[in-house]
Amino acid sequence: MKNPEVVMIGLGYIGLPTAALIAKGKTRVLGVDINPQVVETVNQGKIHIAEPELDAVVADAVRDGFLRAATQASEAGAYLVVVPTPFKDKNEPDISFVEAATRSLLPLLKDGDLYIIESTSPIGTTEKMAELIYGERPDLKGKLHIAYCPERVLPGNVMHELVHNDRVIGGIDKASTERALAFYSKYVKGELHPTNARTAEMCKLVENSSRDVQIAFANELSLICDKADIDVWELINLANKHPRVNILRPGSGVGGHCIAVDPYFIVSDYPMESKIIGTAREVNNYKSFWCAEKIKNASMKFELEHGRKPKIALMGLAFKPNIDDLRESPAKYIVQKVLQNSNNEDFYIVEPNIEEHKVFKLTNYKTAFDAADIVVYLVAHREFSELPAAKDKIILDFAGTKN
Repeated sequence: MKNPEVVMIGLGYIGLPTAALIAKGKTRVLGVDINPQVVETVNQGKIHIAEPELDAVVADAVRDGFLRAATQASEAGAYLVVVPTPFKDKNEPDISFVEAATRSLLPLLKDGDLYIIESTSPIGTTEKMAELIYGERPDLKGKLHIAYCPERVLPGNVMHELVHNDRVIGGIDKASTERALAFYSKYVKGELHPTNARTAEMCKLVENSSRDVQIAFANELSLICDKADIDVWELINLANKHPRVNILRPGSGVGGHCIAVDPYFIVSDYPMESKIIGTAREVNNYKSFWCAEKIKNASMKFELEHGRKPKIALMGLAFKPNIDDLRESPAKYIVQKVLQNSNNEDFYIVEPNIEEHKVFKLTNYKTAFDAADIVVYLVAHREFSELPAAKDKIILDFAGTKN
């Protein structure tokens, strides 16, 4: 491949699909990742993550010479930073990966280049990276276009949503915003909404915090209904008949790298102002603990009534239905918690979307269901809806599998 036109720093769940999409548009893309195995996999035209349609797009782009991968960046006209932003202690966001990626680009940047952060970031991160760049490369002051553009895609539908979803794009100045808009307009069919970098950063955080608050309301309802002996699924269905009410479905908590994480970016910087957002995080985290306790109590009750330990099927590990992504998964947390507190019960752990797990021994969902005395639905995977009600089993359905 000739010199790349675009360099993508990070080839994870967002970076690789984005790189593949841009390469599909006949733009030469160099994907950079610190993991040599990821680089080797991509250069073979294969993928290391599960995402519908991605394998074909990557294979075609590599074959046609528009996508390749490396462990180090090279000179290009546009640089996209799509790396993780994990947390330090006390839920403080860590932008060290964004900073490291930016520093790796310092020798390569030149007059007129476009630098974009897509990583979820605390408010002001784009401005901090601009200060870092200009502090180390004062010769580039005012000569770069620097912007922030968060992704807003749903795992399992990423390739479609990268193209058709609206995007919010904010530069550190008007010229940067306009340059970033021109870049994304080549690949995105959704509407592009210009703003400034700080507003774009906050928009990403607010979108997921809003969802977290709404889910917390549903999860809190499920706790109340359990005590009040009310079917929460029927209640929500009836309440949603109101023309201006739309209560979400409760679950075993909240997971994924967005909704379960992004609210902390706001809470950590604005603890006194973000009361509802912070409380919602507490409610959703507590729901997972509550589910683990319900399983423990059901096991103890079964042993008292039957004089033997129960066989328990724990159904689902992913953070949402019908995907293989286990990041920040409440179901995975619940399984870990239950196993830590186990008392020699037999457990069958099920996740139909992955073949194996480095910690858990996985069992086929039908085999687990047939063998179990207690069936615990942690995720509403489509496969589970096929299973019978089975009146001879104790069913704990935290995911609304049958509703």
